Amino acid sequence: MTREDVLAVVTKHILDVTEGVTPDRVDPAVSMKDLGINSLDIVEVVSASMRELKVKVPRSELSKLTNIDGLVDLLYASALEKAAAATPVERV
Repeated sequence: MTREDVLAVVTKHILDVTEGVTPDRVDPAVSMKDLGINSLDIVEVVSASMRELKVKVPRSELSKLTNIDGLVDLLYASALEKAAAATPVERV
């Protein structure tokens, strides 16, 4: 999974919960609130993205985010950690 894959998942869920937001308006450098997404819809975007990616992120980490890029970075890092933990370690 690449960071672009994670961005595509987040973008998909942003578009699912909002009316009037088109894919070209989803700029990773802006916050979801800047796109007019309310707090309940933000929770839905984050929850749906975590479910689809099969990762969990502590709420304390989520509260530090300021833009979509931050969310993508956090979800991507969690996915990498999960993949690394699932990979068996070879003993020498």
